[in-house]
Amino acid sequence: MGKYIEVTDASFQKDVLESELPVLVDFWAPWCAPCRAIGPHVEALAEEMAGVLTVAKVNVDNNPGIAGQLGIMGIPAVFVFKGGQVVNRMNGAPASNVRGRLKQLVEPAL
Repeated sequence: MGKYIEVTDASFQKDVLESELPVLVDFWAPWCAPCRAIGPHVEALAEEMAGVLTVAKVNVDNNPGIAGQLGIMGIPAVFVFKGGQVVNRMNGAPASNVRGRLKQLVEPAL
């Protein structure tokens, strides 16, 4: 508990859409500097909200299918799912207060 999960195109249905908990999904790639900038905040949120929220990361280079299905055109992209539906989303990295912005994204799903 308290750690994010790595989700693939193959596991997205089970890990995200069928999750009993709300799920924050960070769509990222290793070469993306803004993705690397928000990454520690996403990972800290996984620790902070363990048991209440599942935090997942999808590497779009290795898993382009789900990113394409969701119409993701740029990264980072952060989606919040509840009951298999998108509840909230954020495109790009906030300039400041990243953790606060991530918490705001999650609130409607809790």
